[in-house]
Amino acid sequence: MNARDAILNRIRTSLGAAPGDAERRSQVERRLAEAPVGVVPARGQRPQKAKVALFCEMAEKVSATVKRVKKADDVPRAVSAYLRARNLPAAVRMGADERLKAMPWAAVRALEVRHGPADPEDAVGVSHALAGIAETGTVALYSGADNPTTVNFLPEHHIVVVNASDIAGDLETVLSRLRQAFGKGKMPRTLNLITGPSRSADIQQTLLLGAHGPRALHLIVVDGA
Repeated sequence: MNARDAILNRIRTSLGAAPGDAERRSQVERRLAEAPVGVVPARGQRPQKAKVALFCEMAEKVSATVKRVKKADDVPRAVSAYLRARNLPAAVRMGADERLKAMPWAAVRALEVRHGPADPEDAVGVSHALAGIAETGTVALYSGADNPTTVNFLPEHHIVVVNASDIAGDLETVLSRLRQAFGKGKMPRTLNLITGPSRSADIQQTLLLGAHGPRALHLIVVDGA
């Protein structure tokens, strides 16, 4: 018997469950298939415009900055304006996301767009979120070539584009959308839930931004999407 079997046997014994309990297995399989929803807080349950407003409000409360634009074509100029305002190099790193690719980056002079996973030399990363969560100001990004996870964590500045129409009231709705998009057994390897810039207060309870990732998170909300 290996360590894994020993641990599972102890759990079964404590629960009074037999290894071949067909009814118990049936219950587990049914729960996995149906993905039941638990208690959902009421805070995010409001009309869509109000959800977007709550998302922006909550994101700013956790030290993110927010810019709202009318359409996707406005994103490159909004990114360029963010770089200029903070005296950052005119270069960004992004993945292969088709929504980002379709934006008119070439129209912004002197802005260098690098594609692929980020490296430690990249100062600014740009990602496109799967969704936003209004109740916490969180953005959800799944891993893959479209939006590499390295872009989420290596650059000091992370710019995330999220469509207003993709902002949900609660986490449960976002998880349901993820299951619908990929299907059972085909989920992405990682789902990153990002709420504000990286922070830590481990040392003498002093808040430090950028402890384990970007020290600045900038959200661009596309209202017309």
